[in-house]
Amino acid sequence: MAGNAEVASLEESFRKFAIYGDTKATGQEMNGKNWAKLCKDCKVTDGKSVTSTDVDIVFSKVKGKTARVINYEEFKKALEELAPKRFKDKSKEEAYEAICQLVAGKEPINVGVTKAKTVGAVERLTDTSKYTGSHKERFDESGKGKGKSGRENIVDTSGYVSAYKNAGTYDSKVKK
Repeated sequence: MAGNAEVASLEESFRKFAIYGDTKATGQEMNGKNWAKLCKDCKVTDGKSVTSTDVDIVFSKVKGKTARVINYEEFKKALEELAPKRFKDKSKEEAYEAICQLVAGKEPINVGVTKAKTVGAVERLTDTSKYTGSHKERFDESGKGKGKSGRENIVDTSGYVSAYKNAGTYDSKVKK
């Protein structure tokens, strides 16, 4: 059977895949979608001897009749079921050992995650230092937006006459 360190890394892989994509998951149980992802990411499915259909069938076989998830013990049984199918030329124990090595220490792979790019036109459009006219007033020197004060003309309504340009100068004129 597998060594002690390998069992720990196998269980760690189970937990990482169990919580993948589910914010409420505890890592104790794995659903069918995450089981299929584990098999795909860890190269258990090869498209010839083990297909995604085989993976789904094994999941259905090892889980409880009304259950929708598998625990760690059922997960190991599922790997035992797939091992002879994936490694036909090896004995049952060697096949299980090999499939454990495929899964142990692996993490879910984020495929197709879009990364932000700032090249060409996007870079020119998002560089606030090159803005002119009324758009330039919407940002401060650091390029951070001013919010409502940058979008609208906020009228000074203080004083007897609104928007009086020489507000606060009366005392200096009178005292002269």
